[in-house]
Amino acid sequence: MRILHISTRLILGGSQENTVLSCEGQLLRGHEVHLAYGPIFGPEGSLLDRVRQSDERHEGERIVTHEVPHLVREVSTLADWRGYQEVRRLIREVQPDVVHTHSSKAGILGRAAAWAERGHPSRQGRPLGVVHTIHGPPFMPGGAGSASIARLVSGLKTGINNGVYTLAERFAAARCHVIVSVADAMTRTFLDRGIGRAEQYVTVYSGMETERFVRADAGEDRSAIRSRLGFAPGDFVIGSVARLAQHKGHDDVLDALTDDLLASAPWRLLWVGDGWWRERLERRLESLGLRDRAVLTGLVPPERVPGLMRAMDVLVHASTREGLPRTVPQAHLCGVMPIAYACDGAPEAIERLSDDELSGTGVLVEPGDLQGLRAAVKWASENPDARQAAAGRGRAIAAVRFSAEGMVEALEGVYERALGLAGR
Repeated sequence: MRILHISTRLILGGSQENTVLSCEGQLLRGHEVHLAYGPIFGPEGSLLDRVRQSDERHEGERIVTHEVPHLVREVSTLADWRGYQEVRRLIREVQPDVVHTHSSKAGILGRAAAWAERGHPSRQGRPLGVVHTIHGPPFMPGGAGSASIARLVSGLKTGINNGVYTLAERFAAARCHVIVSVADAMTRTFLDRGIGRAEQYVTVYSGMETERFVRADAGEDRSAIRSRLGFAPGDFVIGSVARLAQHKGHDDVLDALTDDLLASAPWRLLWVGDGWWRERLERRLESLGLRDRAVLTGLVPPERVPGLMRAMDVLVHASTREGLPRTVPQAHLCGVMPIAYACDGAPEAIERLSDDELSGTGVLVEPGDLQGLRAAVKWASENPDARQAAAGRGRAIAAVRFSAEGMVEALEGVYERALGLAGR
């Protein structure tokens, strides 16, 4: 089978990791795999080197890469039209059996282009299956709090943007055969907005390289990493692995925990990742008197993430906009209990800790509940045995539910279904 994946940006991120692992798994299964993407720039890093080294890891077979110059994240009528035409030409050149799009912009332009190419004479009647994966909602969460003029203007802008995205996603859903959700929550969100038909959707949980998180390489164990980061053995390390960007919750962590971080000698922050908000967040840490309580690693290669996770005592993922937060099962695999906002797919990655603490894999907090977030972290610091037991239960579940192999196997069935529908 010849498969063409299309993603907007090949930066270091959950949806991009999911896409690359899908490509690599399909390559191992003997498929011819192509990956198209827009220009890569910014502080978030890139997965392109890994993709280009695929032939070194897969016995000479490689993922064929294609940069689409005008496939950009920002909405631009001229650039989007050019990007659409470029994707159409690429599909005509590659002649795939399946086009699989990822992320909102690539999903909208890619599905429209693939649908238009189905009947092109160059295909000679061969069916073309069109598949899209929802990695996260394109819709922005609404604001809360006092009704200031600025907040009202921001809310109006968000409402307009969400309305435009809804119409665009409805258009694109009518131009594909199967829509893959990385969590059931994504299906509910899209159907509630009238996007697509229920029978189009299938959930395939986001896969990851589970073994890399379970087993520590030499020098990557917990004590070695903590020592290199400057943490003392008795420090309680509150970590996150996320872009330093809007909706990722770093400000909520500071709002909830500043008093405790200042008052409690062993509490430390470990923030893994980089992004456009780094300088602002560093200034805020400085203004709160917390700069010496926090370690910001900046951008790190993916292979270093498991070791940095093992250095944590708890992962706090206070994101308000997710598909399925991959860092949650990754924390479980590393033996670290997560605390997360109960939004989007997070409740599918965490089983809520029971009142008797004998079941469950982590703590879920309602988005924006700063007191709840503080209480959860405080409980985790005071109950290490219960915390570690929850992490252990989570590891057993994550190793099966979120494996890359399971994801690739499920996608085989998705493609067969799409091709069956395309051939009708």
